[in-house]
Amino acid sequence: MKKYVSLFMVAMLVSIIAACSQGASNVEITIPASFLEGEDVESAIEEAKAEGIEEVEENEDGSLTYIMSKSTHDELMEEIEASLQESIEEMKTSEDFVSISDVSANSAFSEFTVVVDQEMYENSFDGFAILGLAIGGLYYQLFDGVDPEQYAVTVQLEDEQSGEVFDTITFPDALEE
Repeated sequence: MKKYVSLFMVAMLVSIIAACSQGASNVEITIPASFLEGEDVESAIEEAKAEGIEEVEENEDGSLTYIMSKSTHDELMEEIEASLQESIEEMKTSEDFVSISDVSANSAFSEFTVVVDQEMYENSFDGFAILGLAIGGLYYQLFDGVDPEQYAVTVQLEDEQSGEVFDTITFPDALEE
């Protein structure tokens, strides 16, 4: 459970919604102001620089633009992918999410299939694990250059007994409901 809370917090701190544009040697990621609400902007800037972000610009609309080298961006993407893979493995083996028996994802982390004991799942808090997957997937996509207007994560919940998908959740739409 700690991994998912940590992943969620990292995603919020570094801010999920980002627009990436890749130059010849630099990558720019703009963090919308809406994801900085309640955050100390100076602390966010300090944290970004501590993570290897070369330059952080505060924009007039309250957003922040992170400018980093392509190599720093590549390292960041590798770290995000490794963290997601680790979370997936932990989710499959952890006693915290007893209804979940398997999790798979596509290479873009835009689609996940979670195999569960449906009855146990519906009577537990294991849905929080799904939220962690979705946030991680959105975070990965946005830092990978997906347009914030186009990014999405689809999670299919499959019953382990019948093999049938009993629910499909699409993020970020589900967060707005």
